[in-house]
Amino acid sequence: MKIGVPKEIKNNENRVGLVPGGVRQLVHDGNEVFVETNAGYGIGISDQEYIDAGATILPSLEEVFEKSTMIIKVKEPQPREIACLKPHHILYTYLHLAADPEQTIGLMKSGSTCIAYETIQPADGSLPLLTPMSEVAGRMATQIGAAYLQIDHGGKGILLGGVPGTRRARVTVIGCGIAGTNSIKMAMGMGADVTAIDLSTRRLAELDDLFDNRITTLFSNMDNIEKTVIASDLVIGAVLVPGAKAPKLVTREMISKMEKGSVVVDIAVDQGGCIETCKPTTHQDPTFEIDGVVHYCVANMPGAVARTSTYALTNVTLKYARMIASMGVDEAARRDPAFKKGINVHHGNLVYKQVAEDLDLPYTELSL
Repeated sequence: MKIGVPKEIKNNENRVGLVPGGVRQLVHDGNEVFVETNAGYGIGISDQEYIDAGATILPSLEEVFEKSTMIIKVKEPQPREIACLKPHHILYTYLHLAADPEQTIGLMKSGSTCIAYETIQPADGSLPLLTPMSEVAGRMATQIGAAYLQIDHGGKGILLGGVPGTRRARVTVIGCGIAGTNSIKMAMGMGADVTAIDLSTRRLAELDDLFDNRITTLFSNMDNIEKTVIASDLVIGAVLVPGAKAPKLVTREMISKMEKGSVVVDIAVDQGGCIETCKPTTHQDPTFEIDGVVHYCVANMPGAVARTSTYALTNVTLKYARMIASMGVDEAARRDPAFKKGINVHHGNLVYKQVAEDLDLPYTELSL
């Protein structure tokens, strides 16, 4: 198969869809790999390293799409990239369609087949291609929140762990999956007073055990969320419903009652976010204020630590890239039910039911 790796064009996105080791493996498998020039520049990978691994370097995004059958990316395709998609293309990347009707319609019109990293799901309910980026984003959320609590960043001027004789910052994490748990680990490590909120009492019990009862765990309901959010210095939203929009659990009214200079970080903003006042921002312009509360809502947080993120991501994406290249999408889906769940658009048809319902778009049963 002819495989293309374009340079990411989303704002301040320096990750890349394949590292040279992945290129070498795919070439060894009998595939051709085309990489756009400077695709790995942001994380210190030169064109020569890709050439040494067996890739052909092409000068433009358009040529990569033209030469390739499968496109391997990191972030959802931008309008310029969607314009390059044709019916024969297989797009393999993060999509997050449930909060993006324009992208979804664009992919459907292209006639292409699109596989979303974030909805590939084995029977145990895990999301193996989302996990490494959730780990990165969860850890980043706490350290970013700690920085924005500083007065020079618009915060109230409180140190997350405090010092003897002063109170520690109150940190609330809503949603305790992979991202939320990593946020809690970082907050605990920095000495904060942490409250974890989740719908699963089983998960709350696991967290009590994991952190030796050193955090407060609360069941997710409106009353608990409201009281805890209002009293918090830092709120981290980490709610994920696979393939669907995140529910709005933190309301504008709650935000308005928080102390001025408090900070909210919404990790789930690329799926619509769980904080009502949040909207996607970029690394170039990452924050805004509402009612005196600093909002950090960058939709590609791991892009700020692109080297770590790229290697962590490509460790888990290569397996399915090799499957697609060796047997095609349909056969791979027949053999692997987890991969089948990753197919969001198939020959231009929207085949992921939750996305269709969230966006009120026509749903088509996947036919292999």
